[in-house]
Amino acid sequence: MILFQKIAEKRIIEAQKEGLFDDLPGAGKPIKLEDDSRIAEDLRLAYKILKNANCLPPELELRKEIARTEELLGHMKDTKEKYRQLKRLNFMIMKLNMMGRPCPLLEKPQRYEKKLLERFRR
Repeated sequence: MILFQKIAEKRIIEAQKEGLFDDLPGAGKPIKLEDDSRIAEDLRLAYKILKNANCLPPELELRKEIARTEELLGHMKDTKEKYRQLKRLNFMIMKLNMMGRPCPLLEKPQRYEKKLLERFRR
């Protein structure tokens, strides 16, 4: 193993001298490390591979769709359509909360509580 490390070090030094690392993207900038502490250790490598292949796990795809729907709801004026989207949003949140290993920190609350309270007051 030590021999392999020495060979690797030698080749890295040679490549540096030849300037092979000079024009790499992000050269001279700090490395942006990702916080994967919330991901189970046994899933980190798999998630990293999927991310590098531009494939997200189903939970993350669903989270993105939830965020888009929430943004859409914020700009909607039509009450009927807004109610339809709210039902869709709650379904997606329920689906997300039922996926895999639930973590209370990552669970999203459904968005109908205010609506129900408003209807009960009427």
